[in-house]
This record gives sequence, C-alpha cells and structure tokens, in this order.
Amino acid sequence: MSALALAPVGRRLRALARAELTLLGRNRGAVVTALLMPLALPFSVRPAVDRIDLKAQGLSIGTVTLTAAVGFSFLFAVYTALVSAYVARREELVLKRLRTGELDDVEILTGTALPAVCIGLAQAVVLSVGCAVLLDAGTPRAPYLTVLGMLSGLVLCAALGALTASFTRTVESAQVTAMPLVLVSMMGSGIAIPTEVLPHRLGSVCELLPLSPAIRLVRGGWTGQLSAYEALGAVTTALAWTVLAVFAVRRWFRWEPRR
Repeated sequence: MSALALAPVGRRLRALARAELTLLGRNRGAVVTALLMPLALPFSVRPAVDRIDLKAQGLSIGTVTLTAAVGFSFLFAVYTALVSAYVARREELVLKRLRTGELDDVEILTGTALPAVCIGLAQAVVLSVGCAVLLDAGTPRAPYLTVLGMLSGLVLCAALGALTASFTRTVESAQVTAMPLVLVSMMGSGIAIPTEVLPHRLGSVCELLPLSPAIRLVRGGWTGQLSAYEALGAVTTALAWTVLAVFAVRRWFRWEPRR
C-alpha cells in the first residue's frame, strides 16, 4: 500500500483515537483503574515474593517486581479498560454509526484501542525505568526480547479485550467477564508468582496461557537467561494466541447492542 493510500487511514485513526481518549477521560472509574492499579499492585505481591528463594532461579526482587508491573499494565491499562470501552461504545450505538462511514471494521477496533495501548506502553516503560533505578533491577541484557514481549502483550490484550466484549452484555458486567483472564494471568502467567518457582509440570502448563509468552520475554530480556530456543517458543506461542484471538474477534465480535 502506498504512502498516499495510507495517509487517509492514518488521519482517520488519529481522529478516532482522539475521540476515544476524550471519552476515556470522562470515565473517572476507568481512568483510576487504568492508571493507578498497575502502579499499586506490583508492590502488593512483594510480601509473597520475599518468601521465595529467587536467587536459586537467577531472579531478584527488582526483576520480579518489574515484570509484575508490566503485567498489571497489560491487564488493567489495556485489557480491562478495552473490555469496558468496546461494550460502552457498542451499547451507545457508536460502533454502529462508525460502520456507516468511511472507517472499516479493523480501523474502528484499532482506533478505539489506540489510547489504551499507548497508555499501557507508556506505563510499562515508566515502571520498568522506575524498578530499574529504585529496586536495582539493572538494565535489560537482551532489550530486544523485552521490547518484543511488551509489544506482543499489548497487541494480544487489545484483541482479547475486543473478544471479551463480544460476550459482555453491559458496561457494569465488564469487570465480571474480564475477571477470569485477569486472575488466571496474575497467578499462572508469571505476573504475581514467577513461573520459574512453580513445580515443573504446572509451570509447563502455565507457560501456554495467553499472557505467559509476553511475560516470559519481558523477564527473559531483562535477566538474559532466555535461550534462543526458549525465546522462539515464547514468540511462537504469543503469535499463535494473537492469531487465534484476532480470528475469534472477526468471527464473534458484536456491533449491535445485546438485548
């Protein structure tokens, strides 16, 4: 696609993203959840992590807290925020009206997700720098893996947010329908508890959860302990989940209000 053809698409996406950011700013509950939860929750897991022998796994409190901070940004700044946003725009007939204009379906979903994804990315970067400085986490030994993990996690959370919204009836029930993935990811994807300290069989199963590859890449990029084979496996799993989520959104996403 030529640059001239992409220019109108870029303008439409920016306009839709600005409108979505304005609407997000008016929802104080969503703003608090998106901005404050990822800042506070990583430190809440420290008492449990202090009881784990992290040095035996080549980890430190800094790298574990950093990974938790990035994971909570995925879950609350992007995933849960987008579940509520998609449901609200659908029930208010915003999505239906947008489909009657120049925007195609991909542009509508992408433009709606852009503010949350950008907030999640900014939070992840700021929290990473903060943990590196304040908790002596050091610098990433394989930064390309950390960047790849952050990007894959953001994209997957956006797709999963749209998918969860497909099965959510009201904005009020969005927190309920989003909770299963949040809890499973917190406990099994290495956000609250590193998968390295889990029993081998349980850890192997947890590595297949949706957000596990992204968290593994972020942590592995920081510690430098992820081999090329393990990194390739994590990237492949992340890509498979993303493709599956995108396919499911195209198949089941609802543009009309649920009655």
